[in-house]
Amino acid sequence: MSNSKRIVFMGTPEFAVPCLERLISDGYEIAAVVTQPDRPKGRGQKLTASPVKETALQHKLTVMQPERIKSPAAVAALIDLCPDIIVVVAFGQLLSPEILTIPPLGCINVHASLLPQYRGAAPIHWAVIKGEAISGVTTMYMDKGMDTGDMLLKSEIQIHPEDTTGDLHDRLKVVGADILSHSLELLAAGNAPRTPQDHHAATYAPLLTRELEHIDWTKPAKSIHDLVRGLNPWPGAFSYHNNKIIKIWKTKVLSDAITGQPGTIREITEDGIVIETGKGTLGIYELQPESKRRMKSREYVTGYSVSIGERLG
Repeated sequence: MSNSKRIVFMGTPEFAVPCLERLISDGYEIAAVVTQPDRPKGRGQKLTASPVKETALQHKLTVMQPERIKSPAAVAALIDLCPDIIVVVAFGQLLSPEILTIPPLGCINVHASLLPQYRGAAPIHWAVIKGEAISGVTTMYMDKGMDTGDMLLKSEIQIHPEDTTGDLHDRLKVVGADILSHSLELLAAGNAPRTPQDHHAATYAPLLTRELEHIDWTKPAKSIHDLVRGLNPWPGAFSYHNNKIIKIWKTKVLSDAITGQPGTIREITEDGIVIETGKGTLGIYELQPESKRRMKSREYVTGYSVSIGERLG
């Protein structure tokens, strides 16, 4: 496959941008970029373009934003583009079997996990929430299932103990661009591997729920710490203090001994608030009161009435 082949790129968030930029710098002909429609964002609910759309427009590429990629009009438009290959990176809509058959070289997906682990919508979040030590990116041939297709390549990276989802995301998006570039080179040479997934070993990374974000202090300190890291920078783990929501952004496991009542403020230190959990104590170092900015715990203690023996939640 020479770089003159036509590619349709489908992607939406920031994670997909390095992949699109790599295809451009590798010299592929981008027939069109397909991304989600502009959505209302922020306090003013102003219609905002996706990061992929912004990048595509900077490079003067054709942009398509179908509400439903499976609609007859969208499918007809894709057929008219005559792509040799479709590359999909965090697009946000499932492709129909009809679309999967359009490009002669197939549809290639870049997924932010080591498949078959963490199939689904939020693989980076869940790898951190579950306390994994390793993550990575997999490229695969798409089929009609959710991240079930045969794999081309995998690339592993370490998750550091204090990494947030934001930290891991920013490293994985670079890995994604590299592994995509290599996968397309192998396809070009006609010797790309094709490894079926072990479906019995599959795990899932479903959409995040409000219930998940609510901290359960009866869980071990390590689990709560991983939840806080996994929901940072979005959407944030929360609890209640004085009947108001507080988002918790930065924590540290201080001990794993079982002591007092889960959720109780055990100590107020120079830089944090120490909380009892179901197993061990957890230090809170950065939080955010309802409708306020993020702040250091010390600032919160000074500005809001916080006392030892109080319960959160």
